[in-house]
Amino acid sequence: MMEAGGAVARVRAALAEQRLAAEIVEYPASTRTAHDAARAVGTSVAQIVKSLVFLADGRPVLVLASGANRVDERKVATLAGASRVEKASARATREATGFSIGGVPPLGHAVALPVYVDQTLLTHPVVYAAAGTPHAVFAIAPHDLLRVTAGTAGDIAEEADPERPAP
Repeated sequence: MMEAGGAVARVRAALAEQRLAAEIVEYPASTRTAHDAARAVGTSVAQIVKSLVFLADGRPVLVLASGANRVDERKVATLAGASRVEKASARATREATGFSIGGVPPLGHAVALPVYVDQTLLTHPVVYAAAGTPHAVFAIAPHDLLRVTAGTAGDIAEEADPERPAP
């Protein structure tokens, strides 16, 4: 298991490799969930990037979703050209990215993954992503996020269901 400092260092190195001068901030409180991160950073849940691994026809893909949205797996399947998409297990997430759930960053992974970005993230001037641990985040302009991840932006959010509470 990677120590927390090593995880943050890997993200810092990946940001530097992309020539991004993003500052990684480590918080005493957990930033594991979108709500926790928004509270720690002092921003809206919509500006938090959830880095989620899914299996598209058995192959791992990374989905960068707004913390305010649930991911529609059918929409991800369409973007990925897959017939089936399902959420990856904690183990599969760790194997694909080298990071544990709650701290998965959008870059610096163990292997290169196809990346799909929630287009609603692009409506904000800045968003906040995990930096390798459940206590570390960094701010990034959404268009820089798209560029450094070589991501494909698209509509991946579930349609609002008035019967179901927000995430």
